[in-house]
Amino acid sequence: MLKAATETGVTLRVIKAWEGSFPDPVGFNGFILLGGGANVHEEDKYPFLKKEKRYIKKLLDSDKPCLGICLGHQLLANVLGATVGRNFCYSIGLGQALLTLRGRNHPVFKTIDQPMPTFKWHGQAVLPPVPHHFEILATSKECQVEAFSIIERPHIIGVQFDNHAAHPKDVAMWYDHDKKWLDSLDGFLLSRETLLSSIAGRKSRMAQDFKKFFVAFCGFL
Repeated sequence: MLKAATETGVTLRVIKAWEGSFPDPVGFNGFILLGGGANVHEEDKYPFLKKEKRYIKKLLDSDKPCLGICLGHQLLANVLGATVGRNFCYSIGLGQALLTLRGRNHPVFKTIDQPMPTFKWHGQAVLPPVPHHFEILATSKECQVEAFSIIERPHIIGVQFDNHAAHPKDVAMWYDHDKKWLDSLDGFLLSRETLLSSIAGRKSRMAQDFKKFFVAFCGFL
């Protein structure tokens, strides 16, 4: 993401949500909510989530562009009234997403060919049916709500996939960090070597897609 931001001329400021200190939204042109190891409902285990959700509500009230990725996608959807819970399957590694008609017409996906390769790392998801003010932009066989926006607010976007991190070095760190969790999943047989090999084969396409996506999102700023 840093590479795409630098090439687009966008300055990023990292805010560590777990530290519980959030700046006034007035000083920013837009917001990106990234992922993490927490689940949306785990406020007792991760107390910062309560404060982060209140902050997201404040961001939405400002009506500035906001992009949620992975956990950020789930938090954004939850604050907007959607239900987030355990998905019908774990979605880890490479996948493919299909754009809906609304997705193909949305500015962030207009220049991206489908099926769109995705890199995913989640067991929770935004669960259908979504509220009436949601627009589902992309779906897949592993996850019904891969991407969404809000009616008449196209600058509010959530994506479940982590294509910004689809590089073997990043994925290797994720795999090693979450090895205990991966080993606990019934039927999970994807080896580290197989995963990294598959990512290496698709990283160029996903990097190109993410840059197009990011540039289009920055058009809302």
